[in-house]
Amino acid sequence: MLEAVDVTLSYGRRTVLDRVSVSVRPGEVLGLAGPSGCGKSTLARVLALLLRPSAGAVTLDGRPVSRWRHRAPHRTSIGLVFQQPRLAVDPRFTLFDVIAEPLRATRRPLERAHRLAAELGLTPELFTRRPHEVSDGQLQRACVARALALEPRYLICDEMTTMLDASTQAHLVARIEDYRASTGAGVLAISHDTELLTRWSGAGVRTLHHPGETARL
Repeated sequence: MLEAVDVTLSYGRRTVLDRVSVSVRPGEVLGLAGPSGCGKSTLARVLALLLRPSAGAVTLDGRPVSRWRHRAPHRTSIGLVFQQPRLAVDPRFTLFDVIAEPLRATRRPLERAHRLAAELGLTPELFTRRPHEVSDGQLQRACVARALALEPRYLICDEMTTMLDASTQAHLVARIEDYRASTGAGVLAISHDTELLTRWSGAGVRTLHHPGETARL
């Protein structure tokens, strides 16, 4: 289980997360909704071990996390799909470089990158194109493939379908559901679209509120 317990994160005098607790269980989808600015993306980065909380704890399969970012030994156990793919990739990379980046960093065979590209509907003629030469949907497909490259036990999807057409949204959700079904991975799906979250996770939708409001996650 990937769990945040009483996590608080502040930037100076501004509190972004205030004693938030949430659990993502293996094999399940947890939907997370909430208004803009309530800290959903910040929580996603804390759970992905990219941000160290000011207080509280994060545990991964029962073990407390004590290191963050590149020093986190279990960071590859968690995949993260960002909301804005163009801000999440190196503009100098080709589309294939985006997918293969984690495989190259861990010195693993690139065969999986080709397989994931095909599963996500990316054809070989797109591989040599730069991010500015492909659509938002194509780039986000590559980012989903990148997030799945190291076969994470948990996947965090932070508004990954924002501004994508309905067919691309459905394809990405279906691909992640296939991955969850075949591996038993836990998924945290974050979105403003509560209808999408309800369809995706059933009754498992939580709401994150702004710090200081009485309703809690």
